[in-house]
Amino acid sequence: MEVPHTANNSDHPKFALPVDSEHKATEFRVYSVAAPHMRAFHLSWISFFSCFVSSFAAPPLLPIIRDNLNLTATDIGNAGIAAVSGAVFARIAMGTACDLFGPRLASASLILLTTPAVYCSAIANSAVSFLLVRFFTGFSLATFVSTQFWMSSMFSTQVVGTANGVAGGWGNLGGGATQLIMPLVFSLIRDIGAVRFTAWRIAFFIPALFQTLSAFAVFFLGQDMPDGNFLPLQKSGEKHKDKFSQVFYHAITNYKSWILALTYGYCFGVELTVDNIIAQYFYDRFNVNLHTAGIIAASSGLANIFSRPGGGLISDVVAKRFGMRGRLWTLWIVQTLGGVFCILLGRVGSLSVSIAVLIVFSVFVQAACGLTFGIVPFVSQRSLGVISGMAGGGGNVGAVLTQVIFFRGSRYSTEKGITLMGVMIICCTLPILFIYFPQWGGMFCGPSSKGTTEEDYYMSEWNSTEKEKGFHQASSRFADNSRSERGKKVDSAPTPSDGTPPTNV
Repeated sequence: MEVPHTANNSDHPKFALPVDSEHKATEFRVYSVAAPHMRAFHLSWISFFSCFVSSFAAPPLLPIIRDNLNLTATDIGNAGIAAVSGAVFARIAMGTACDLFGPRLASASLILLTTPAVYCSAIANSAVSFLLVRFFTGFSLATFVSTQFWMSSMFSTQVVGTANGVAGGWGNLGGGATQLIMPLVFSLIRDIGAVRFTAWRIAFFIPALFQTLSAFAVFFLGQDMPDGNFLPLQKSGEKHKDKFSQVFYHAITNYKSWILALTYGYCFGVELTVDNIIAQYFYDRFNVNLHTAGIIAASSGLANIFSRPGGGLISDVVAKRFGMRGRLWTLWIVQTLGGVFCILLGRVGSLSVSIAVLIVFSVFVQAACGLTFGIVPFVSQRSLGVISGMAGGGGNVGAVLTQVIFFRGSRYSTEKGITLMGVMIICCTLPILFIYFPQWGGMFCGPSSKGTTEEDYYMSEWNSTEKEKGFHQASSRFADNSRSERGKKVDSAPTPSDGTPPTNV
């Protein structure tokens, strides 16, 4: 039910969805477009989708582009690496921008800044220029961070995993959709009368226009927080304007941030790698035509319509019974199984079996992405944006390293590289075992014997002076709402001495 409006919040508007004490929605209604919660959801995933379409518009047309620009295997590998490397630092910067200026302004600005690179793809005439346009277009993938930050700002702890999973998954869907869209657009333009070396260039205007329109939609139709936009809330004093140094410090000194960045590098990073290599892999190894290779590659990306959202939903469902410990166990199991199927994908030699294994592998890896961001919002309330950026940037680092090691040049065959990538997934998932929340526990240990509460954990990010000024109030409300992470079947920290009743205990 909706939180009753007291004298302190009587000026706040009524919300279409039930909300908690932070005015975050406690339900997720995917078919609703109600402002501000569900409107933010739809704007975030559509804009992220457009960036994915643009960033991976080239791979399905590579056989044509390769012939036109005389690209070597090394040139193609370098361009693929460039497409995901630019977003490494852009994602960390985006997280900081979200913490300081809000997700709406940060997202719209980055999308508009990277749009010219998409248009310029049409005039690439060498390996260097092709690499540069892919590099700068890839910066737009940092909008993933604003998407996850936005959802974590709009949805309560009970459904934040689902909201993050669906928004991220449907956005990632662009990586599969572009495998269908670009060959289709190319064919239509060629059939109208353009020669093929001109048709692929004209085709890039479609994702560029889509990205431009999505940026304006986010800016003019979106809202940062349930109660308004960042800057007006800061000016009115309703929201504390935090210091960059403090936000950044609490992010980089939290070891859980680094572990999640590593593990995300081998679920989302693997997904990015597959988006870059899989169409050409099937085209070259199984001698299918360009259109068929695009359809097969699309089957991997299109699994995001349910796989990543499913991961987020499973994370929330498991947490209701087993709390944070259930979220951690589920992530480790699902991502490890993704690594096993990746190994199989590289070893099977039948086209039909390869397609089947590809789909199963994609489902597990993408679900692991959703499960990861069912955990990220709980690592820190004060530094949520930077930590989201670190995890997201870790995904791009994983993609870069994987492509440099296994898919650049001719050191390994593509099938051998895929097998070794699976081994890396399994190994880099193991550090999840070391994630420990003192108030909830970890995979093998219960909560701290010291009786650490949610308030103790989240209040530790604020010093006494900041608390005296009331800057910690948002963290205090989040701590109260996060007691659901205790679960029903897991021992957890005691209720604070103020007598506030626990949730789901």
